Amino acid sequence: MVPLLDIFRAIADPTRLRIFALLRAMDLSVGELAQVLDQSQPRVSRHVRILADAGLIVRRKEGSWVFLSLGEGAVMAPLSVLLDIDGGRAGDAVAARDAERLAAVKADRAAAAERYFAAHADDWDAIRSLHVAESAVEAAMVALIGHRPIGRLVDVGTGTGRMLELFAGQASRALGVDRSPEMLRLARAKLSERAIAGAELRQGDMYALPLDDGSADTVILHQVLHYAHQPGVAIAEAARLLAAGGRVLIVDFASHDREELRARDAHVRLGFDDAQVGGWFAAAGLEPVRTETLEGGELTVKLWLGERPGRVKEKAA
Repeated sequence: MVPLLDIFRAIADPTRLRIFALLRAMDLSVGELAQVLDQSQPRVSRHVRILADAGLIVRRKEGSWVFLSLGEGAVMAPLSVLLDIDGGRAGDAVAARDAERLAAVKADRAAAAERYFAAHADDWDAIRSLHVAESAVEAAMVALIGHRPIGRLVDVGTGTGRMLELFAGQASRALGVDRSPEMLRLARAKLSERAIAGAELRQGDMYALPLDDGSADTVILHQVLHYAHQPGVAIAEAARLLAAGGRVLIVDFASHDREELRARDAHVRLGFDDAQVGGWFAAAGLEPVRTETLEGGELTVKLWLGERPGRVKEKAA
C-alpha cells in the first residue's frame, strides 16, 4: 500500500497531473505521451516512473513499445473525481493543447490502421468469401452467450478488437489479449475511433495468459484456434481463467481440405471436428453445452460452447 502522502507528491507535479489526465482518456505509449506533452522521452519516462512507483499508472511492454494505463488502486476514483470538479482546467490553455495533440495521436493510429487494412484487405476478403457472412456468425455468437450475463470477458487473440466491440457493452469488464503488438495497436485505434468504453488490451500468449485463475466468466476464442500448434493447451489455458459456471466459446472452421490456407494465411490446423473439441473440453474440465453449425460456403463455421461446472442455477418461481 503506497502512503497517501507519496501519492499526493506524485500527482502534484504539473506534468504528472497532465499525464494522469491524458491516461484517463486513453492508453498511450511513452512515445505518444512525449508527443502530446511536447517533451523528450527521457524526461517523460522519469515522470512515468514516479507515477508508476506510486501505483497511479501501470506500464505494459508490447514488443519494443511500452504502453501506459491508469492503475486500479482505491485512490483512483477519488483522484478522478477531483479532476472532474476542477472547473479551471476547462479553460486551461495547456489542457486545450494536450487535447489537440491527443486528437492528433488518435488520428495517427486511425491512419495506420487504415493502411494495414488496405494492405491486407485482399487476403481477408478471400477467406471471408469462402464461408458464411460474419454478420451471421456474430448473430449466432450473441444467441449462444447473450441470454446470460457476460460478466468478466476475456477475448483471446483479440486481433483488431471486434469481439470487444461486440460484447464489451454487456460485460462488467472486457479484456482483449493478443500476442502481436501490431494487432494491439490496431485494436486500440479501432476501439478509440468507435468510442468503445471500458475495454482493456494486453499483450499475452494464448498458452500462458497473463491473468489469474478464476478471473473470467466468459472467454472467447474467435477464429484463433486454427493458428494454434497445441489447440488443447490453448483451451485448457482458457478454462483455467474461468470461475465456476464460466463459459468458453470457440468459433472456428469445421475440418476442411483447403491446404492453400496453410501457405497463404499461416493456418496451422485445417479446422476441427466435434470429437476433437469435445475431447479438449473434457480434458480441460469443461462440460459441452451447445454446438452450432453455420454452412454457406466452401468452409463451414462451427461454434462450440463449454462451461465449467459449479454454476448456481436459479430456482424456478
